[in-house]
Amino acid sequence: MHRAARLLAISSLGIASVAIGAAPPAAPPLAGRPPAGGREAPAAYAAALREAGIPQRSAAVVVEPLDAGGLTLAENADGAMSPASTMKLVTTWAALNLLGPAYVWRTEVYAAGTLTDGSLDGALVFRGGGDPTLVIENLWLLVQRIRAAGVREIRGDVVLDRTAFAPVPHDPEDFDGAGDRAYNAGPDALLVNFKALSFDFVPDPAAGVARIVATPQLAGMALQQTVRGSDGACGDWRAALRGDVSNPLAPVFRGSYPLACGTRSWHVNALDPTPYFSAVFRALWEQGGGRWSGRAREGPLPAGARLLAWRESRPLAEVIRDINKFSNNVMARQLFLTIGAEAGGRPATTARAAEAVRAFLADRGQPMPELVLDNGSGLSRRERIAPANLAAMLADAWRSPLMPELVASLPITGIDGTTRTRRAAAGAAHVKTGMLNDVRAIAGYLVADSGRRYAIVAVINHPAARGAQRAHDALLDWLRRNG
Repeated sequence: MHRAARLLAISSLGIASVAIGAAPPAAPPLAGRPPAGGREAPAAYAAALREAGIPQRSAAVVVEPLDAGGLTLAENADGAMSPASTMKLVTTWAALNLLGPAYVWRTEVYAAGTLTDGSLDGALVFRGGGDPTLVIENLWLLVQRIRAAGVREIRGDVVLDRTAFAPVPHDPEDFDGAGDRAYNAGPDALLVNFKALSFDFVPDPAAGVARIVATPQLAGMALQQTVRGSDGACGDWRAALRGDVSNPLAPVFRGSYPLACGTRSWHVNALDPTPYFSAVFRALWEQGGGRWSGRAREGPLPAGARLLAWRESRPLAEVIRDINKFSNNVMARQLFLTIGAEAGGRPATTARAAEAVRAFLADRGQPMPELVLDNGSGLSRRERIAPANLAAMLADAWRSPLMPELVASLPITGIDGTTRTRRAAAGAAHVKTGMLNDVRAIAGYLVADSGRRYAIVAVINHPAARGAQRAHDALLDWLRRNG
């Protein structure tokens, strides 16, 4: 995964974890389901909940054996709960089945005019297909293919066809009032680089400054080259910078940067989609000697336009690793809408995507009447699922020929992704994490010391949830030793 995109994903997860208000209490048990059974929760887990001030009724646990003879555990598991980013498991599992592991997104470029001696008299049209992986280096490669098709000068506009997705009402300030944060970018059928701008601060102790590098380069940007360096501990380095990024084309950093921090990155949800695309494309085009006298604007592909170049993404089975290992919310939203596009036709809507996922689960014998799908990423105040149903889905996935693709997409405890620094059951569990204010969750698979394999889901909805990691770690360690 592109470095900036990976950092964006991790940054998005961390910021989102302190971004929303309280989740509502768990709903009562689902009608028609038998009461949950199994043994009692382990003592270390219960003790950690008490120490964090979390009532056990606000914490759900499901442990389901995937081999004969294993132990079972189910507690408070039938109520609809906020799952945070573990909802990405539902989206990615449905996508593997509905789209197929080899599915690719395609971005196309057309000439709507006459090409003569390298000059295009007319528009250059980009038609987006919802690709969540069109990061800056991939757009650069697409620009090279346009050049290879013979275009050196664009005498018309660059037209952006975003009609693969219906417009999704999106105000980046609505979720938490932090509209400049990278995780608050909305979905876009022609999404480039997650619409993010990264400022890297690189210490130069000899000069007493930190050098500022912006990625990607934007045409028309005025960027100061350095910010004063400071001594002392790293601390809240962003606050120390006293940065104003409200105008991403003219950011200002009036403070200082603690040199002890090493190199750090500040990711910004930059500009609206069309001016962002325009600034990125113009910079790439003109750096290579190209000329462009028009502007960027939105519009559908004109009749009679001629295909010049295209780019296909990596296959879905690889893309979901970026989504799940690094909990990339923007990519998950792109994938969710892609499900809607392929199942219900274009333009895709979130309603069509939710309908397709529900139908898929029902066809697998897993109707989930409590399931609420909002954007498919878990970065939502509305999304809900019963932990028992999430565990049942994981158990069903384990028996599927597509199981290896799903499991390989999950973070490995103590090794990579969002669980890289967790020492509980290190190396023995593939689990997706979920973090929002008042929500902590884990869901995935674990191999016990006995060799038995388990599906495990644990969700906490409570104002004290931020102190829940010790409880979930105790649960993972207990299952590894005793399963």
